[in-house]
Amino acid sequence: MSANGSTETTCRSEVRATNTTCSHKELSVTASVISMTVGILSNSFALFILVKSYHHIRLKSKASFLLFASGLILTDLLGHLINGSLVLFVYSSHRKWETFDPHHILCSLFGASMVFFGLSPLFLSSAMAMERCCGVTRPLFHSTAVAAYQMKRLLGLTWLLAALVAILPLLLRRPYQVQRSRSWCFFQMEEPRDWLDVLLPLLFSMIGLLALLLSIVCNILTSCALLQSRLRRKHHCRGTSYHLEMICQLLSITLVSCVCWGPLLIHVIMLSTRAKDEPASFSLLLVVRMATWNQILDPWIYILIRKAVLRKIFLLLHWPHNLHRWSCGVVRGSVETSSSDTKPPDCYCLGGIPLPDTAVKSIT
Repeated sequence: MSANGSTETTCRSEVRATNTTCSHKELSVTASVISMTVGILSNSFALFILVKSYHHIRLKSKASFLLFASGLILTDLLGHLINGSLVLFVYSSHRKWETFDPHHILCSLFGASMVFFGLSPLFLSSAMAMERCCGVTRPLFHSTAVAAYQMKRLLGLTWLLAALVAILPLLLRRPYQVQRSRSWCFFQMEEPRDWLDVLLPLLFSMIGLLALLLSIVCNILTSCALLQSRLRRKHHCRGTSYHLEMICQLLSITLVSCVCWGPLLIHVIMLSTRAKDEPASFSLLLVVRMATWNQILDPWIYILIRKAVLRKIFLLLHWPHNLHRWSCGVVRGSVETSSSDTKPPDCYCLGGIPLPDTAVKSIT
């Protein structure tokens, strides 16, 4: 009896464990599909808006900003396509890396893709912040020394730098490793063999944090310069409107990057500098999924934070006040019209140009 009971209990526990694993797998696949679909649609829509604005813009500073913004959204779009496809392939193969990737080629590609599409948005955000800081604080130098082909070179250099960091482990013969969840590849985070296994993830995190810090400093300087010029009224409203729009977008991008990427970068540093006897936590996958939301939220910044959209939101939020002002204006206009009918006009118009009454009398 006891043997049969233990056997039944074991079988039930195995069935429960299998059901739990299957449900967890289905949940992970569903979350990956939803994230990939939303990211592709959002980035495609934002890229269409930015490319259309880039072709119709005539301001040089605005064109440079739109060039970097289009590169950022294009990078996020490719990141969702490539990384999402690799994740779905891994889950469809039941995460049996020994079967579908015996030579460790796919894992190396997966890890390099994760690093490249992780650092590229941070580098591009820093380049955009530096370009806006130069354009606002040094407008004469920006208009004379910064050309369109130089901005395109800088865009290519940011991608090249991210690619060099991504392939550095492969060049040093420290390939990416399958992580504990067996659904993705990253640096050697568990049981590092030597100082190189510790240095590579530290380099990734430190470069990412420096890019975030540079974006924050440049955005603060740009905001202070715009506020100072606004208070002194050195620029017309038209000259500062698009500056304000771009700085609002930059501040939003920096905030989203800090919230999404900050926990991952700090967590990688903590895992790299921990003691050898201390086991790695399972929360690494959680912060990685949190970082992927950066590529989903970035396009909505350019979709929502635009002058046309903000103007409509402002009108919707203040429509009772605007309605009251409009009604007062109508009443005042009707009163002035009725009073003007009872007395002679003070001036006459000739071809849209107002003429005083004395001038009319002298002519007659």
